[in-house]
Amino acid sequence: MPYADASFTLAGLWHSLGWPLLRLLMGLAAGLLIANLLEALRWTRHLARLAAPLARAAHLREVAGASFSLAFVSPAAANGLLSESHNAGELSGRELMLANLFNSLPAYLVHMPTIFLLTWPVLGAPAVFYVGLTLAAAAGRTAFTVLLARSLLPPPPPGCLVCKAGSDERTRWGAALRAAWKRFRRRLPRLVYFTAPIYVLMYLLQHYGFFSLAENWLAGHMGWLAFLKPQAMGIIVLHLAAELGAALGAAGSVLQTGGLSARDVVLALMVGNILSTPMRALRHQLPAYSGFFRPGLALRLILANQGLRAASMALVTLLYYYCS
Repeated sequence: MPYADASFTLAGLWHSLGWPLLRLLMGLAAGLLIANLLEALRWTRHLARLAAPLARAAHLREVAGASFSLAFVSPAAANGLLSESHNAGELSGRELMLANLFNSLPAYLVHMPTIFLLTWPVLGAPAVFYVGLTLAAAAGRTAFTVLLARSLLPPPPPGCLVCKAGSDERTRWGAALRAAWKRFRRRLPRLVYFTAPIYVLMYLLQHYGFFSLAENWLAGHMGWLAFLKPQAMGIIVLHLAAELGAALGAAGSVLQTGGLSARDVVLALMVGNILSTPMRALRHQLPAYSGFFRPGLALRLILANQGLRAASMALVTLLYYYCS
């Protein structure tokens, strides 16, 4: 009987479930706090100097280069700048689309500390692979946009490309700490409410052999995902239904119990990230873009942005699958 197992004694539950879950929650909380502090300090503003040579190579106008620089500080502010320029007639629809895609790398770098510091406590060293793959995809999108824009646009007149981002004043440590702590307190309950129940659920499913049953079903119905182990399905479903934190809770559980290797977890998170593209667009991007652009234009920008994102993520996932 399962209840007679040593793992369901108090000592067994503490060592196999309680302590790993507590360690996971402490690591996630620490990572979230540090990431909020890094974002509040706006550390990525120093990378804005990359805008000038890249924008010139892409034949993008001054305002597109300034938007790229500004995206290292605030992607929303970068979109606001593009919106104002488009409404003023400074950017055509094509230039607006390309400028928005051009911002893929800085927009990702703003949130990369959060992603890394949330995945590290769960995956350990393999978190470098997951974050590295997503970073490579973002860099690839910007590089592709540079080549595409260079082939579609004539060279623009010279101008200042970093003046707007450079004028951003330095954030003081005190203000950054207060802002980071405020965001941490607001986001921590959601992290715990999602992670703890999901971790326990995945532990129980692993213990009672649910994934062994799922393996047989997967073989007959999910042939196109047959390269993934059945334990990965829970991670993917949670990535679709919730956020990365929930998927990480499931990943941490099956990784701790030995149901998945680190490579399997990275692949599951990448596939879940790709398949959650439509939900991400509806849940996050559509409300944000609608505040800057007309609904029809916002939808076109989102479709182009998320379509290119999904394609780049699929490419790096395939490369990781065949090369690892």
